[in-house]
Amino acid sequence: MSLRLLRTKPLAVMLAETAEAGHRLRKTLGAWDLVALGIGCIIGVGIFVLPGVQAAKHAGPGIILSFAIAAAACACSALCYAELAAMIPVSGSAYTYGYATLGELPAWIIGWDLLLEYMVAAVLVATGWSAYFANMLRVGGIDLPQAWCASPWDKNPGVFNVPAALIVLLLSALLVRGIKESSRFNLIMVGVKLAVIVFFIALAGGHVDPAKWKPFMPFGFSGVMTSAAIVFLAYVGFDAVSTAAEETINPQRDMPIGIIGSLCVATVLYMAVSAIMTGVVPYTELGVADPVALVLNHLGMPWASAVISVGAIAGITSVLLVLLLGQPRILFAMSRDGLLPSFLSKVHPRFQTPYLTTIFIGAVVALAAGLTPINVSSELCSIGTLFAFIIVCAGVIVLRRTRPDLDRPFKVPLFPALPAVGIVFCGALMVSLPGTAWIRFAIWLVAGLLIFFTYGVRKSRVGNGNL
Repeated sequence: MSLRLLRTKPLAVMLAETAEAGHRLRKTLGAWDLVALGIGCIIGVGIFVLPGVQAAKHAGPGIILSFAIAAAACACSALCYAELAAMIPVSGSAYTYGYATLGELPAWIIGWDLLLEYMVAAVLVATGWSAYFANMLRVGGIDLPQAWCASPWDKNPGVFNVPAALIVLLLSALLVRGIKESSRFNLIMVGVKLAVIVFFIALAGGHVDPAKWKPFMPFGFSGVMTSAAIVFLAYVGFDAVSTAAEETINPQRDMPIGIIGSLCVATVLYMAVSAIMTGVVPYTELGVADPVALVLNHLGMPWASAVISVGAIAGITSVLLVLLLGQPRILFAMSRDGLLPSFLSKVHPRFQTPYLTTIFIGAVVALAAGLTPINVSSELCSIGTLFAFIIVCAGVIVLRRTRPDLDRPFKVPLFPALPAVGIVFCGALMVSLPGTAWIRFAIWLVAGLLIFFTYGVRKSRVGNGNL
């Protein structure tokens, strides 16, 4: 049994499955589409939501350093993702890479973990979207009822967060329609988002008071590390790029460009906006879901706050779109391998999208977004992201040793040092997370293992030799 659980799935079989009738996804994405997907997913909640929440709770002005630390850990992981995505251009992201390198049980664990990561990230982003949407309407003289704009467990409790649920359902409908249509919409949102971020930097940068950066680390370096572990989820976008590998025209060339390029742009902008936020408003006042708008309201610029809210809505919408794109494709890959029911890997006959998984995920995320407070979702998402990155870094090391003959269009430099550093970095950040995040993560993994051993082991195509 133990050897069976560690059986890997041959790369040749993975590639052959992408051409199977009824399970074939449309190849329409190029390099710029992937960069835009990465930027669309990375730059959003990390700029418009997380800096304020984490500065107030864990890091103070040290949030700037937190983003730098998280980016360093991400750089190692991103290079590993780029190598595997170029070599294994198949849907499923780290789940697929784990299946090719570490075996079926590790692949299931990482796939189940990725489902948590994307679902919770989508819930977090939808909650932030709702906050900025309500702020934009408020500036325009329209106050939405608090009862229908917050969860029952938020700082200011409500009944159900209706805007958060509605945006999830609308984007899920767009994703059912097609990947290229979704990509075009994402490009527009990314353009608006970047323009608004530059506008904010230009407008608020001149009002920075360096005295507000003292003390720089009011919660100590441990607080900075805790914050780094949580804001790590802001970089999940390059992971989402890899989920679209099967729908990319030339993945061997374009995947590394999309993954690494989007990460570099995001890091610079994260640190710049965090520095401005904490230099304009005391960090103790930033613990809200719309800190950028708060900064401009503090400066007496409600008109600019409205403009920023429009850009934030566009930016966060693109993040949510890419997250909702990624998770159904992981479910799709797990179902195609027999580890989940086969109907989940059905492709729409006209649109060639994994429509059943998209509809299912959209419904679950919409319900959770209406009921979940933002602090719970941010902590839970980070631990799933970090665990996924550790698996990817380990997968690169294992595959270099076990399959040195495979063609690698892109190789991680300074091997094996960089993958090893990525594992250590991500492990250290996981240890820095609150204990509640570990408890929730453990409960999720136990539930996943129960499904695997009661269903997946019996139905697995690899385990049953049905390849």
